[in-house]
Amino acid sequence: MDRSRNAAHQPGQLATILTVPTQTATQIATLGGQDIPYTLTRSRRRSIGLQISQHGLRISAPLHTPLAHIDNVLQQKAGWITKKLAQWQNKKSLTLDWSLETAYPLLGEPWQLALNPSGELAMTQSSRQESPQLPAIELTPRHIETFVMSWYQQQAIACFKQRIELYAPELALPTPPFRLSQAKTRWGSCNSRGLITLNWRLIQLPLHLVDYVVAHELAHLIEMNHSKAFWEVVGRGCPGYLIARKELKEYG
Repeated sequence: MDRSRNAAHQPGQLATILTVPTQTATQIATLGGQDIPYTLTRSRRRSIGLQISQHGLRISAPLHTPLAHIDNVLQQKAGWITKKLAQWQNKKSLTLDWSLETAYPLLGEPWQLALNPSGELAMTQSSRQESPQLPAIELTPRHIETFVMSWYQQQAIACFKQRIELYAPELALPTPPFRLSQAKTRWGSCNSRGLITLNWRLIQLPLHLVDYVVAHELAHLIEMNHSKAFWEVVGRGCPGYLIARKELKEYG
């Protein structure tokens, strides 16, 4: 009994028994005649999970699940997997490359880094014929990211504030507070306290898509659901919401 009691109080040994490292590997499955690479992560989970994003297909599985069983699951879901992967491949990417040559979209129009007359870093519309003057000093990707993100946030706050103030009266609403978000899967949201959250990436999209998301979230202040009544409210604020909604899905 004493030996058992002593063994039970060995925290290091207990941790060794209970902790199992996560295992990740790259595999390939043939689905519908296509070789589809996927990332397989094994852990202590109890079931197989599938996720498709801009990063491709990811599978989460219990530690000792045979590859044959995983492949069987993938074959059963082959149609859904290939369809979703194709949708992601066709989406317009908003991923940014932090370099002097990159065109940074603002409300659907390309902008680039340049120097203003005082010699300071600035943004200019890249549709102009002349090449933007670039700084003589070398800028790191981190410097460029910091400057561009600050510019995006300033533009987003000013634009979103203006659009909310424009559309709120259309729905007989007082102007609600809002904040920016960095969500990976949502363009916007609205909570029960009346706070609207808008993804900063919206500022990259054409203005009519910004207006649709603003009208969508304002409508939630009246209908906190996606019922027929909700979409009627959206239509009052944004009559062309069906087209905008479909177009928004083209962006990843």
